[in-house]
Amino acid sequence: MKNKTGRYSIYIRPTIIFLDLLIVNLLVLLCMRPAMSNFGYHTILTLFWLVISYYSGYYEVFRYSKGIEIFGKLLKQFFYISLITFAYVGYKYKYVTTDEVGFYILSSFILVGLLKFSIFILLKKYRILYGGNYRNVIIVGSGKNVDELRNFFTQNPDYGYNLIKIFDLKGNKKEALIDCSNYVIEHKIDEIYASISTLNNREINNLIQFADNNLKTIKFLPDNKNTFFRNLAVEYYEYIPIISLRTIPLDKEVNKRLKRFFDIFFSLLIIICLLSWLTPFISIIILIESKGPIFFKQKRNGLNYAEFYCYKFRSMHLNPIADLEQVQKNDPRITKVGKFIRKTSIDELPQFFNVLLGDMSVVGPRPHMVSHTEMYAKSVDKFMVRHFIKPGISGLAQINGFRGEVETEKDIINRVKYDIFYLENWSLLLDIKIIFITVVNAIKGEKKAY
Repeated sequence: MKNKTGRYSIYIRPTIIFLDLLIVNLLVLLCMRPAMSNFGYHTILTLFWLVISYYSGYYEVFRYSKGIEIFGKLLKQFFYISLITFAYVGYKYKYVTTDEVGFYILSSFILVGLLKFSIFILLKKYRILYGGNYRNVIIVGSGKNVDELRNFFTQNPDYGYNLIKIFDLKGNKKEALIDCSNYVIEHKIDEIYASISTLNNREINNLIQFADNNLKTIKFLPDNKNTFFRNLAVEYYEYIPIISLRTIPLDKEVNKRLKRFFDIFFSLLIIICLLSWLTPFISIIILIESKGPIFFKQKRNGLNYAEFYCYKFRSMHLNPIADLEQVQKNDPRITKVGKFIRKTSIDELPQFFNVLLGDMSVVGPRPHMVSHTEMYAKSVDKFMVRHFIKPGISGLAQINGFRGEVETEKDIINRVKYDIFYLENWSLLLDIKIIFITVVNAIKGEKKAY
């Protein structure tokens, strides 16, 4: 049987839509009383399911989509379906209970979610085992980005990309591009990946025109300066297109308020349930071992570079260089109690008061001491971008191994890359994922937690 290529096999999406509608409609019969199972409600449910999924991109799941992204789409879909269901129940309140509606929504969420993830995983397995549902691709250009993409294609067969050839354009570029165009047609290539750094504007426009005229998908790798490695946003001043270098989800008022609500809720939960009894205990053992205050406060830079006092349980003997030198492995300044609370990240818990006060967020780029911020701002490219959002107790860089001491230039560069990715791709689900991994790492113990 000939393998089919393309973004989706033509039957996959319609089949998934049919099965989803079948599940949510059949469960009305099983979970709620007959009064809800009528032609009017089934029509409303089906219609709204299709409309909501269209505008929310619920079925826009690609082979490179991440599990957390798919789960987010599922949550969004059922949030709106829940509103519609409860609104209809308000009209039929005499014939169905809130418990029955809640059980229906939960059952639908679980079954539709299982179906969605099962198909996503099975498609990945199918690509690996049988080589089906793949796309033939070529790469045009050369350089570090091209090498990284080639390695990605060859090392991740589950994504379903079949790299056929690389046109490095190192010889006669004009002839090579003509050969490339002919090759795409002759070998039925589905997607073209072109390196911007290898091509000039005219060659890029010619490639786009060729792809459009031959129904081929073309995608570009960013240049060496990462000019295009951003969430570019296009706005119009009347009819004049203006490109912003990045979009920051937390610039939107609704996202800002959602994150703030979560921060207040989560910080109060930790303060009431954990710090209320842990603080007296930690305070006693800190004072028994060494003289000094229970809490250590240090000026750090936060949102828009504003300075604030960041609070921690004191883990070191009093010393005059606490605000100048970062803690190192086997640092003699650290007390015995300090080693334990730093290893388990207990020393960071007072920062939930910073969150409650609004200086920090539960998740965000880790704030540096002022002296280090000034140093990195001069030496590390894009370091100041981190200050577009509030700093956090934990962050994406920290759960990926870039916490604690900055031992090499690579450490701070990668930390900045993760922080910028976070601020450009923020979601509440990403925050929850980071919190979960942070807790797991704290329990296991981390290599750089000293």
